[in-house]
Amino acid sequence: MVHVLTQRNSIANHFLAELRNIEVQQDRMRFRRNLERLGEIFAYEISKTFAYDPAEIETPLGIAETTLLAEQPVLATILRAGVAMHQGMLNIFDQAESTFIGAYRKTKKSGAFEVRKEYVSSVDLNGRTVILVDPMLATGRTMVLTCKELLDDFDIKSLIIVTAIASEEGIAHVQAFLPQAQLWVGDVDSELTSKAYIVPGLGDAGDLAYGVKD
Repeated sequence: MVHVLTQRNSIANHFLAELRNIEVQQDRMRFRRNLERLGEIFAYEISKTFAYDPAEIETPLGIAETTLLAEQPVLATILRAGVAMHQGMLNIFDQAESTFIGAYRKTKKSGAFEVRKEYVSSVDLNGRTVILVDPMLATGRTMVLTCKELLDDFDIKSLIIVTAIASEEGIAHVQAFLPQAQLWVGDVDSELTSKAYIVPGLGDAGDLAYGVKD
């Protein structure tokens, strides 16, 4: 199942437009903040799909009947580009635990690349709902590799993937290899370059947020 934020007009469209804008991108702090804002919006929208339990809350004047989130998800992110969106989601799911994953593309001289995963720091994911955040879903290979290793190590109850911009090819790859996952996407672009950059995309989210890699 794929949910696309921009299929309905909301302030998310404005934040995505600023993320893509080459002039606004010069303000690194604003770029990070817009990723964080998108994370907050995604968290709010995803929260509508979760289970809630009835509860009674004592106020200074009486008892209020309400519903409370039955279970906090685990928020996972792929370093380093996903950190800002992860923080946005953590602002909403403020009692959630977190998992951090180090994975990257190693480009060869031929232009081909392989995906390498070098680091995982995770809480126990058995029986949990896991929300994995990465701003860009290009080929989908990094996402699939990461998720498959988590699924091999843990009995995850529900897997949700969140990304700001995805390519059509990346979505198809994830759906083919992770049919059980829910996809939440800010916007979908049709083109992918030979070097696996999304067009029009927004460039390298990690570099724009934290500086160009050496």
